[in-house]
Amino acid sequence: MRIENDIKLDYKDVLFRPKRSTLHSREEVDVSRKFTFKNAQQDWQGIPIIASNMDTVGTIEMAKALAQHKIITCLHKFYTAEELQPLFKDDVADYVAVSSGIKNDDVEFLSKLTAQIPQIKFICLDVANGYTQRFASVVARTRDKYPDKIIIAGNVVTGEMVEELILRGADIVKVGIGSGSVCTTRIQTGVGYPQLSAVIECSDAAHGVGGQIIADGGCVVAGDVAKAFGGGADFAMLGGMLAGHEQCDGELKEIDGQLYKVFYGMSSETAMHKYYGEVAGYRSSEGKTVSVKYRGDVHHTIKSILGGIRSTCTYIGAKSLKDMSKCTTFIRVSQQSNEVFGKNS
Repeated sequence: MRIENDIKLDYKDVLFRPKRSTLHSREEVDVSRKFTFKNAQQDWQGIPIIASNMDTVGTIEMAKALAQHKIITCLHKFYTAEELQPLFKDDVADYVAVSSGIKNDDVEFLSKLTAQIPQIKFICLDVANGYTQRFASVVARTRDKYPDKIIIAGNVVTGEMVEELILRGADIVKVGIGSGSVCTTRIQTGVGYPQLSAVIECSDAAHGVGGQIIADGGCVVAGDVAKAFGGGADFAMLGGMLAGHEQCDGELKEIDGQLYKVFYGMSSETAMHKYYGEVAGYRSSEGKTVSVKYRGDVHHTIKSILGGIRSTCTYIGAKSLKDMSKCTTFIRVSQQSNEVFGKNS
């Protein structure tokens, strides 16, 4: 047993230190990025925000909406090829990722899916625990089978595993364990890592071997998304911040005059009963099921998030998203905001 005494930080533990800026307006800030992915040797350009592959968020309707902003949607893995084919006919392949697990059935389904829909550009290999040798082996086999696909792999929270997954063939590694709003992994297992420190450390490791990372989980407000980018993340994946919208799946319910939609983690009892009929006897639920207020069209939320990021850039003198980490100085704080008249949301 050993204890690491280094300070580790979450988004709530810091604020950006403002600096002099030559920018005159938020309009001058470029929030798009362009990447050439090392292993796939594919170029991509767009806004590096990704809708999470949770079944209430990573939907076909969400993909259609976010593609208009050049934002990626990571679809949940329970769609059939027949359901997905019309989507890929709409020329949105640059902004859609398909998801797969690592079981034999998942691997076989992915093979059939890519054969039926050759336009697929992004593959997300998604497991709760990215530290197993089995997972690393599946990443390597997937790279061998799909040499020109952009492979996302995760989740992990430490630099050495980020490096291994990239060297095994991943282009982008998903970083975050237990930081999501409906994830209970930290409660059930005691495992996790403060998200901002994970992003800072893992981005440094990824960039050292020519890869990229996604900051997955922990963002509650637009300022958190900005902090992820300031900490070195190449992409930010959002679940809860995109939940409850018109484009999300789930029944719309009225409670005391307020409309709500259901939102749950993919390791929750709700998800496991829905897709597998039960919680397997060898495991426990590691996710919550909650009702979130209905928020209307997702376009309004996206504009608000991007507006917040642009404003951050004007405060710290960053002319583009790419410049954010170079312009960032974080200050450790004991509170984020003055909540005497109620919590901001």
